[in-house]
Amino acid sequence: MSDSARTEDDLTAAIRSALTKVIDPELRRPITDLGMVKSIEVRADSSVHVEIYLTTAACPKKSEISEKVTQAVADVPGTGAVTVGLDVMNDEQRAELRKQLRGDSPEPVIPFAQPGSLTRVYAVASGKGGVGKSSVTVNLAAALAARGLSVGLLDADIYGHSVPRMMGTNDRPTQVDSMIVPPVAHEVKVISIAQFTQGNTPVVWRGPMLHRALQQFLADVYWGDLDVLLMDLPPGTGDVAISIAQLVPNAEIIVVTTPQLAAAEVAERAGAIAIQTRQRIAGVVENMVDSPTLKMFGEGGGRQVAENLTRTVGADVPLLGQVPLDPRLVAAGDDGVPLALSALDDGAGAELNRVADKLASKKRGLAGMSLGLDTTRHL
Repeated sequence: MSDSARTEDDLTAAIRSALTKVIDPELRRPITDLGMVKSIEVRADSSVHVEIYLTTAACPKKSEISEKVTQAVADVPGTGAVTVGLDVMNDEQRAELRKQLRGDSPEPVIPFAQPGSLTRVYAVASGKGGVGKSSVTVNLAAALAARGLSVGLLDADIYGHSVPRMMGTNDRPTQVDSMIVPPVAHEVKVISIAQFTQGNTPVVWRGPMLHRALQQFLADVYWGDLDVLLMDLPPGTGDVAISIAQLVPNAEIIVVTTPQLAAAEVAERAGAIAIQTRQRIAGVVENMVDSPTLKMFGEGGGRQVAENLTRTVGADVPLLGQVPLDPRLVAAGDDGVPLALSALDDGAGAELNRVADKLASKKRGLAGMSLGLDTTRHL
């Protein structure tokens, strides 16, 4: 073998090694592991042409992938000009990729409902609307991801979906064979019915269709190996809350309320559903806490909910945090940049980060997971 051929082979190997550091922005795996590198051509003048397979022609991240590949190759010593060509996987390649990521089960399963799942699942609930439940959910998701955890966010509020706007994403999911790949915003994997509708079209469904949609979001979506999955539930104790308890029985409930005692009474009902579903209540978050002098929304609601639920379920239900009334929280939601990422030291952002710290401190594992056993003694 000539020296030039050996140099060319060495450079090709170095380029392939460099491409292992290029992570697909949606699948969160190296493109080399996903079979996305079609070919590497090193020319006589040391210029390099790399062909990359995309999962679909409409891949929303193709420009980002191309830029990352270009940069990774350009950083390899000895390379000249770099060009990147894009091709599209065929049906067989997509099917093989889906099998690699999700296995070859004939029917998709809900990974979080399996006995060996180590993902902590939190269903964020409220008794009524308008208490800032979605704001709390998206901020906790972003704050947990900022701590290096792998986080998923499911917008289970089918009728009142607002998560994509609050997370600042207009991207739509990508379909790979029969698998749905969710877009990523602020390092959080996000799925919502809003990503499948046109404009602001309302969703008009009955209970069975809601159940089926949630089942697909949990089973057909490629979530990967999550540390935490947060689900933003609609207000109340209706179809969605029941479906979530059936589909993911190990989900823990986080109850969001305001200081108002009337709102707290309603919030207790949302938490007390855990008695019937045998779910654990992770705690209570009191939102919109006002200043000591101006109690626009009353006071004491969060502590009352935590204390009453503790008595009702016979287990400790902590008050996880008291989030102050903060106009920046509203503005951040409209701008699509969660306040927990920008206001770390004061106001609502700081308190939401303290709540995230408490949730992040809970290690992955089976401890505390519901086993679906009825411990009531029958005499």
